[in-house]
Amino acid sequence: MSGIEIQKVTAHIGARVSGIDIAKPLDEESAAAVREALNIHKALVFDDVNLDDESQQAFVRHLGEVTTAHPTVASVDGVPNVLPVDSERGRAANHWHTDVTFVLNPPQASTLRSITLPPYGGETLIASSAAAYRQLPESLRQLADTLWAEHTNDYDYAVPEEAIDEEEAAQRARFTSIKYRTVHPVVRVHPLTGERGLFIGGFAQRIVGLSPGESRKILDLLQAYVTRPENILRHRWSPNQLVLFDNRITQHYAVDNYDGRPRRLHRVTAAGDIPVGIEGKESWSIEGDASHYTPVAA
Repeated sequence: MSGIEIQKVTAHIGARVSGIDIAKPLDEESAAAVREALNIHKALVFDDVNLDDESQQAFVRHLGEVTTAHPTVASVDGVPNVLPVDSERGRAANHWHTDVTFVLNPPQASTLRSITLPPYGGETLIASSAAAYRQLPESLRQLADTLWAEHTNDYDYAVPEEAIDEEEAAQRARFTSIKYRTVHPVVRVHPLTGERGLFIGGFAQRIVGLSPGESRKILDLLQAYVTRPENILRHRWSPNQLVLFDNRITQHYAVDNYDGRPRRLHRVTAAGDIPVGIEGKESWSIEGDASHYTPVAA
């Protein structure tokens, strides 16, 4: 791989990739190097990328088929596969989550590209759920291995409805305009590396077979391992950057610390497979058809 350099950023997650122009079509050797780096480091940062919406999608196609923007949220005007992650459209990403886990086959990978940045703040945190799983005490790991969780886009918000304005209420209504409920393994086996990771996050609302109160205690306990500071890449955005992360084995969080200044990223995701637990059993859907949003990756 002549010219491609991969510099590790933290012990458990993140690498900076240089020596490659991802605005141009990649040869198979370069594409394979990016995929291998993603398997190892979980999140990759590309500087000075000079991408537009079309070339961002072209880059994602090296990973798999591109999904539409979102099951319920509108895309960038005229670009059905690109989601605007825009401070003016609300701050739904200000909670720890893995993208779109409420559908049967969430995206395998997500890309975020900087468009408009505030003068300060607005970082994106990305956490390794593989490192979190490895750090569990043996007894807790054995428990997690047996658990399944229901994920939904119709979840309990931290801010009650009576405390939000009309625009925020409308955004919330759009997000839940099609209700999805899907059961995934709490411990997911990565289809390429065989690594195990905690597949939970903000859309995971209930452990199958447990009450909501019991579920919340267990989910919070496991989530605390995901969000340990040593498991997190804190990415401070610069102009013309692209961040690629493996949605199968990470969580992320958009930090709301920029005083409401304009902040806009464009997201493009690659279609994923149906998650599988440690015994080879697949996730299953309870409610909601996402076929308009994503094909199932082979």
